Formats: sequence, C-alpha cells, structure tokens
Amino acid sequence: MPPSSPPPATTQPPFQAYSDAEIMRRIDACPKLASLQSINRALAGLVNSEQSYNSQIAEIIRRDPSLTARLLRMVNSVYFGLTAKVNNIEEAVFYLGLRQIRELSMATPVIEELEKINRSPLRLPWKDLWKHSIGSAIMTREILATTTLLVDDDTDYIIGLLHNVGKVVMASAFPQEFAKIFETHFATPADVCVRERELIGWDHARIGGYYLQRHQLSPEISDAVYYHNDPASAPEHAFYAAAVQVADQLVRYAGIAGGFEKVDPIREDSWLELPGWRILYGTEEKETRLARAALSNSMQRLPTVLSGLV
Repeated sequence: MPPSSPPPATTQPPFQAYSDAEIMRRIDACPKLASLQSINRALAGLVNSEQSYNSQIAEIIRRDPSLTARLLRMVNSVYFGLTAKVNNIEEAVFYLGLRQIRELSMATPVIEELEKINRSPLRLPWKDLWKHSIGSAIMTREILATTTLLVDDDTDYIIGLLHNVGKVVMASAFPQEFAKIFETHFATPADVCVRERELIGWDHARIGGYYLQRHQLSPEISDAVYYHNDPASAPEHAFYAAAVQVADQLVRYAGIAGGFEKVDPIREDSWLELPGWRILYGTEEKETRLARAALSNSMQRLPTVLSGLV
C-alpha cells in the first residue's frame, strides 16, 4: 500500500475532522523543514573548505532530519535523471557536488525561522525532537545490524532519522490540533496516534510517509515511516518499519523523549512485546536473548554519543 492511499478501515476514526483531500492539500502547502543552526554552520565550514571530503560532509548531513530529506529529494528529482533511487548520503553528496550542497545549506532555514512560520504560540522543544530523531537513527542502524538483512547504503539510518518528520509537518499544517496533542499527557506512544487520528484523520506516521513520498524519497524510506507504528500491516519493507518501531521505544527508554508529546516512561523490556520485535527476531528465546544483550549495550552508550552530536 503506498503512503498516499487511504489507511485500512480499522485505523480510520469514527469521525474524521478533515477529508483526505484537505489533509493532503495542507501537507503539500507545508513550508520547508528547518535545520539546527549548528548543523548549518558546521556544513557551511566544510563546503567552503578546500580540504573537505564527501564523507565529512555526509556525516554532518546525517545529523539533521530535514537537511537529509531535502538532499535526497534533490538528488532523486527528475532534474538529475538517475535510473535508480539514491539512499546513500555520501553518494548523494557526490552526485550533487559542493556547489549544490553549499546552495542547499544556505537555503535551509534555521530552527528559529520555523518557530515563526508555525501558527502556534507554543514553545516547542525542537532540539529534543532532533535529539530523539538522531538517537532513533543510530538505534535503527544498530537493530538492523543484528538481523540477517544486509543494508549497503544509509537507508537504515535515514528511516530512523525521519520517522517523526510527520510531527514537524503536523505542527505547521494543523497547528490547533497539534496544540491539543502537545498539551495532553498520554500513557503510551500508541495513545498519541489515536488522538492524532481523532483530531485530524491521519496520525503523524501517515502524514510523514505521505510528505516523504511527495518529496521523491524511495519507497523503503516513505513506507518505513508510514508504517513504523504498525509494521505488521506493511505490505513491503516491514523489516525497516519494525526496526524503527523498536528503535523509538529503546530511545525513549534511554531517557530521550519523543520530542513534542508528553508520554509516560517506557517500561523495561516493553519493546519485546512489540509487533516489530517479533518481525525482526521471531519468538525464539535464543534470538531474543542475543538481540536484547546487543541492543542493551548500544542503548547504554546512546546518551553519551548524542551529547556530542546535538
């Protein structure tokens, strides 16, 4: 099921505040996503240096969800005419060249500008959202490394990085509804999605999946974002969606909140009950024990790693 199609009947709220057409119209009109000012400064320093390397530039871009999305959108556009989708950030930097990267970084609005664009008086913790996104990117890559799925590009990192991009779009396209969600305390992340569907008709996963599809990202990425809260329903790329679902829980448990919404702390080992965990590791006790041990080590290191990135 492509991200632009209606959700299954079981996820449709009894009363949808907005029609699908109106939701898509608002998403299509959403302004460009913002980047952290520190990311822009670091990137500008590299692209203006005569001794910078594509790998260094790619490493900076990997720290920022919106810049990653626009980089991949640009390289996968009709303008470049590539026969296959590019999901590797360093490869995208190579195709675009330093001049295009420099223009992209200069055109990227800083975080304060997005706060002005949003028609909401809320003081949103943007940096917290970015921190959670980068943490999810790291853990998604760690999770898939423990499976049999071989990933030879940046898809594993990108899907974790962009999985909550729908929240940023929602804050801009549906400011009143978003304010109600922001001010509410929820027991679980799943309860947040239920409330989003009640108020808008789509939750942030579907909004993000549609947004990324419209911006020319590959199906592996847009589908993983679209189904990351319900990976069992994904007709394709369920492994990717499952990894993001588990990563989100692990990052929350590590004390790195989801960003905008207020949710109760995650219980230890609650991720073992997720559909995503069963998709990735099955029900065998040995597989679960090995994966749990490997991911526990990664999760313990995560706060230290993030402190140097955000």
